[in-house]
Amino acid sequence: MPLASAFGPNSISLHSQATSFHEAVTFAVGNLIADQAVTPDYLVDVIANLESLGPYFVVAPGIAIAHAKPSEFVLRNAWALAKFDQGVRSGSHNDPVQLVFAFCATDSSSHLELLAEFANWMATPGLVNSLQNASAESVIRNLL
Repeated sequence: MPLASAFGPNSISLHSQATSFHEAVTFAVGNLIADQAVTPDYLVDVIANLESLGPYFVVAPGIAIAHAKPSEFVLRNAWALAKFDQGVRSGSHNDPVQLVFAFCATDSSSHLELLAEFANWMATPGLVNSLQNASAESVIRNLL
């Protein structure tokens, strides 16, 4: 599945701020729910990971990838993004977080494929800066 097609019609949201990292993650996973890629129970799993393991999915300066393991709550492989103009504090050394991606996979092999394709995309020179400065969903979609 090409990365661009893994972002559904409701998968990108832009926000000025979030009151907490928990809320930021909820917005990102909420986009997956809005796209009917996961059931609301997937959010419960993601938040449980956050609460038990801390902000481990803050993977680089300003970037988080919220997720949970493949389960019956995942209906299809998908990506989502919640972007925050004002960064959110997660408790990670990579704070503040402006880009909270969420992804879900139906099984462990596609999970790795999705992450590999995402890593290749994020390695594009200037991409992170362009995403952080994007002022509209259409701008982000063009970057996909």
